[in-house]
Amino acid sequence: MEQRDIMSGLAKGLSAIETFTADKPRQSIAQVAAASGLDRATARRCLLTLAHLGYADYDGKFFTLTPRIMRLGTACLATMPLPQIVQPWLDKLSDDLGESTSVSIRDDSEIVYVARAAQRKVMSISLTPGSRLPAYCTSMGRVLLAALPEEEAAAVLNAAPLIARTPRTLTSPDAVLAELRKVRAQGYAVIDQEVELGLISIAVPIYDARDRVVAALNLGLSSHNAQVDTLATLYLDKLREIQSELRQVLI
Repeated sequence: MEQRDIMSGLAKGLSAIETFTADKPRQSIAQVAAASGLDRATARRCLLTLAHLGYADYDGKFFTLTPRIMRLGTACLATMPLPQIVQPWLDKLSDDLGESTSVSIRDDSEIVYVARAAQRKVMSISLTPGSRLPAYCTSMGRVLLAALPEEEAAAVLNAAPLIARTPRTLTSPDAVLAELRKVRAQGYAVIDQEVELGLISIAVPIYDARDRVVAALNLGLSSHNAQVDTLATLYLDKLREIQSELRQVLI
């Protein structure tokens, strides 16, 4: 490739973007200039252009990148399977909260785990990508069933008897359908020891860029570590933050 074919302005803009990292999410013009090797005037023009186009926020002194910057990686991410896309988010969420997190998809009346970040064992069985659990009594399953039209969800629930895995498991299709209506209204599902005694969890749907529910994200923990009625207060904002970020990269 010859030098005359290279757009130096684009190259400089990209070098400015690359100076923003997890350790340096908020920078001044001088900091970006020093980190990128650009002169101060060039760094300033690059940053102001990014702010003008919505790729950065500027408070008069410091610049921070906005979620719009993730569009630049959309073409690459679109070619990656779901597990590879979500795993970094799961790992960070699990590390931040110190609890196990998972993503699953629905296969008829079951959920299938496609990605997981485990801090501790919260079930008697080992959950790994490929593990299956019933949809009707799991938080991710209820989120995924709630995304269906009610008639279709009812057909799934009525296709076979709902087995009581614990004394707390809802085994009436009508009772589960009532829960699904609540999940649709509030946008998340909470489970209190219905799949296994001692396990509580909260889940939200994962949307793609077209607002289709493509998977579910959950946080599972021991009932000894938290009360089920505090899950939304403690963790829902974090889950919705990941939900929002994934919506921008899933096509």
